[in-house]
Amino acid sequence: MSGQSGRDSGDGAQEGLIPKHGGYRKLKSFQIAQLAYDVTARFCDRYIDRRSRTHDQMVQAARSGVQNIAEGSQASGTSKKFELKLTSVARASPEELRLDYEDFLRQRSLPQGERNDPRRTDLVDRRCATADEVALWVREVHERGGQYGQSGYATKSTRSTQSTYPEIAANAALTLIAVACSLLDRQLAAQSRAFEQEGGFTERLYRRRQQARRNR
Repeated sequence: MSGQSGRDSGDGAQEGLIPKHGGYRKLKSFQIAQLAYDVTARFCDRYIDRRSRTHDQMVQAARSGVQNIAEGSQASGTSKKFELKLTSVARASPEELRLDYEDFLRQRSLPQGERNDPRRTDLVDRRCATADEVALWVREVHERGGQYGQSGYATKSTRSTQSTYPEIAANAALTLIAVACSLLDRQLAAQSRAFEQEGGFTERLYRRRQQARRNR
């Protein structure tokens, strides 16, 4: 029928053969992953030798997370299975990046923040939208003498030796990565439930054909 734009007629609008898809820029997981990518690109240019393999690997891992979220969102219209696969790849990328940041801290004997460190909460609550805003937060923590670790902020007497930009910046990136991973875990769970309950394109096509036969 004309004027239905891919939807069945009858008792109200039913599901479309190809449902709405894309819109990944509105996903919180995409926004945080993209922020982590921007922060990582800046971090690597500043603290990792640009000629090293580690530099390229970290930047590419951060980029991969962003790209696969976007591609999975675009693929969701015709393949929920492919969407799940790409989102799984997107979830694996920040995990690889997390290890690189942890290695950076460990190899330089710099402390890694604990899950209950107040700076993690402080950064999350700041809701930074750009790498510049994260950089500003890093500078503020540095000027306050804040060191990551279980003991909280460093005292004034230890500020000069304990508070370093690389340490705070790496832990800030780890905080963003943790948020991105948590969001992607939820996204994967939701996609899995939707796939189990509704199926994908093949199932929608079958239902559409069945409906067409009944309407003849």
